[in-house]
Amino acid sequence: MAANRDRYQAAVVQPLRKLMEEMAPAVLELDSRFETTGRRGANLSRINNDIRFSKDKTLYKTHMYLKFSVPVSADTESGQLYTGISTDVVTAGFRMYGGSKRKESPLALIADARIAKNPRWLAQQKKRLGRKYESYWYSMTKGKWTQSKGWPVPEEWPKVQAWIVRRKFSPTTALRPTFPSAAAKVFRDVFPLLKFVSLTD
Repeated sequence: MAANRDRYQAAVVQPLRKLMEEMAPAVLELDSRFETTGRRGANLSRINNDIRFSKDKTLYKTHMYLKFSVPVSADTESGQLYTGISTDVVTAGFRMYGGSKRKESPLALIADARIAKNPRWLAQQKKRLGRKYESYWYSMTKGKWTQSKGWPVPEEWPKVQAWIVRRKFSPTTALRPTFPSAAAKVFRDVFPLLKFVSLTD
């Protein structure tokens, strides 16, 4: 990293910050509480891999994320609107993680009751977004994350530890001047998911 720090700043950090600045107005139109400071961790993912608890001991990540979330409390954030960029694929969409204690996360504290009250909501979102967007979710099985493709149904929801709904783009799409507007459209489409599962108002 020491030998490539300038390259990393010029090729990764600065373009991501520029993209964040271009997208911030559209995000703030959805909810003025979204974090848009451009800080690493808050809006920009970190390049360092946390190898303490991971089987993957690679020091640095090969993909980076631009993400927007609403702070819910001092140690909790809402779901995220995000753009993921790697050499192979670019994605934009919504993601929500329950963390190590799902029962203390918005997935349980907010979404569980809403889905129990309105069990048709998940099917309605699948009908609205399913043709253009990929959905998958994770549960915990014997201490391991297990991925399930498709849209969760109400009976499965209490097992959901993470949920991702995204649209894929080719890497060249991210180089076009129109990409911020394309990603902003994705954010408008998936924002109702974030709002329903993680925001109280």
